[in-house]
Amino acid sequence: MLTHPTLDKLHALKLTGMASALADQSATPDITELSFEERLGLLVDREMTERDNRRLTSRLRRAGLRHTAVLEDLDYRNSRGLDKGLIQSLASCQWVKEHLNVLITGPTGVGKTWLACALAHKACRGGYTAQYVRLTRLLRELTITKGDGQYPKLLANLAKVDVLILDDWGLMKLSAENRRDLLEVLEDRYGRRSTIATSQLPIEEWHDAIGDATLADAILDRLVHNAYKINLRGESMRKRQAKLTGTTASE
Repeated sequence: MLTHPTLDKLHALKLTGMASALADQSATPDITELSFEERLGLLVDREMTERDNRRLTSRLRRAGLRHTAVLEDLDYRNSRGLDKGLIQSLASCQWVKEHLNVLITGPTGVGKTWLACALAHKACRGGYTAQYVRLTRLLRELTITKGDGQYPKLLANLAKVDVLILDDWGLMKLSAENRRDLLEVLEDRYGRRSTIATSQLPIEEWHDAIGDATLADAILDRLVHNAYKINLRGESMRKRQAKLTGTTASE
C-alpha cells in the first residue's frame, strides 16, 4: 500500500534511480528473502549508477567530440605506429591528473582526431571535463569575442576544461594576433590542465609554422616539453574505406 506514495516522493526528490529500483523490487516475487539493508543497498547503488550516467552524458555533450570514439575499439592490427603500452598507460588518465599533454601527428586520414576523441572520451568517463575545437575556428572565435567583450570569459572557460583538444594544428598561417591568443590559452592551462594537439606537421616543424621565433619558443615550451608524443603513419583510413566501398575518397 505504501509503494505508490513512496515512488511519488522519490520522484519528487529527483531520486529516479531509487524509484526505478524500488519498482523493480516490488515486481520481484522473492525480493523479501533479502534483508532490509540489502534491499536498501540495491536502491542506493541504482541511484548512484544513474547519477553517474547522467553526469557522463552531460560531460560528453559539453565536450562536443567530433567522433564517438572509445579506446576499447582501437585497432592495433594495422601498422600505424601505435604503442599499445603507451595507449594503455594513457587510458589510466594519470596524464590528465598530472596535467600533461598529448601530441598526435601523422598524415591526413590516419586517425589522429579519432584517437584524440577516444582519449578525451576516456577522460570524461573518468570524471574529467573535455572540449573539442578546431584550432582555426578557435582562433577566429577569439578574435570575434574581442569585439563583443566576451574574450576574457572565453579564455576563462577554456582554462577550466580538463582536456582541451586543439585539432588540425598548423593548417593555417598564424597572424601576430593569433600567436598572442594561442599563447594566452596555453599559458592559462600550463601546469593546470591537459591539452591534446593533432597535426599533419611533424613536431620539429611547429616552430617554423608558428612564424615568430620568440612567441614560438614560448608557445611550444608550454605545449611540447611536458607531452606524450604519438606519431601515426600509414595509408589514409578514408582512402582504405573508399576502396572497400568503391567510392572516391576526398581529403
